[in-house]
Amino acid sequence: MKMSCCGKARQAIGGASPVSHLRPKTPPVSALRYVIIFEYTGNTGLTAIGPVSGNRYRFDVPGARVRVDPRDRPGLAKIPNLRQV
Repeated sequence: MKMSCCGKARQAIGGASPVSHLRPKTPPVSALRYVIIFEYTGNTGLTAIGPVSGNRYRFDVPGARVRVDPRDRPGLAKIPNLRQV
């Protein structure tokens, strides 16, 4: 059987087009299972940028708690005055 270059033969025999089976991107499994919270222990306020996600995390006052993308946890754990709770 001769196959055409445009995929018409594949459609004629009931095959799916190459794009029809692709799924939209989903968050990483870790993002679906875990909630990561960091608390600010400094004296004023702090803004941190997640090294992986690029999210901006704002801790307005001492004791502020912010939910963090799990992918950013290792990087934020290195910041003084931030601790995971």
